[in-house]
Amino acid sequence: MKHILTGFSLISSWALLALALGCASTNTQTQSEQDLLIAAGFKVVTPKTTVQQQKLQSLPPGQLAMITRGGQTYYVFPDAANNRALVGGPKQYQSYQQYRLAQHLSAEQLATAQAYQDASMNWGGWGGWGVGWGGWY
Repeated sequence: MKHILTGFSLISSWALLALALGCASTNTQTQSEQDLLIAAGFKVVTPKTTVQQQKLQSLPPGQLAMITRGGQTYYVFPDAANNRALVGGPKQYQSYQQYRLAQHLSAEQLATAQAYQDASMNWGGWGGWGVGWGGWY
């Protein structure tokens, strides 16, 4: 019985750690998204009325929403936890998309460079081409 409890507590500890890390990465991801939006020219807006606060709360959290008001298009990223929203127009949205694309490409290039580095770390350790393969070239 003692082994079962020890195994259960170990599994519980790992599950709790995974949950904590998952929440931390979500917060980090949201913050980096907000950083990109601000860099693209989005403005921080704090709702002043109850109606504005309700509208902010009704937006999907962590997602950029497109809103048309008075014939103008706005893009709104709600940050309900801090009672604010990041708001931009079409130009800011286009800049944001370009920043995201550049960030994605940079991440892909880094992953590719790391893969090549890992592959070349022990190139001579297995004898190179032909050696150990019976002379097959």
